[in-house]
Amino acid sequence: MSTESSNGPTEDQLEILEYNFSKVNKHPDATTLCLIAAEAGLSEEETLKWFKQRLAQWRRSEGLPSECRSVTD
Repeated sequence: MSTESSNGPTEDQLEILEYNFSKVNKHPDATTLCLIAAEAGLSEEETLKWFKQRLAQWRRSEGLPSECRSVTD
C-alpha cells in the first residue's frame, strides 16, 4: 500500500503542478484546477491546497505579503 498521498505529491505530480503554476496560471479557475488535478492524479482539494501554499511561497520569494488579493497579481 502506498503512503504517497499522506506525504504530499510524488515527484511526477509535483512536476505537473509546478509546470502549471509557472507556465500556465498561478490562479487557476475551477475548470483549470479540475484538469490539473486529473492530469496529476490528485483530488481537486489537494491541488487547490498545493496552489495556495505554492502561491504564498512564491509571494514571499518576491517580497510580497503571502496573502494579497490585488487585481495586479
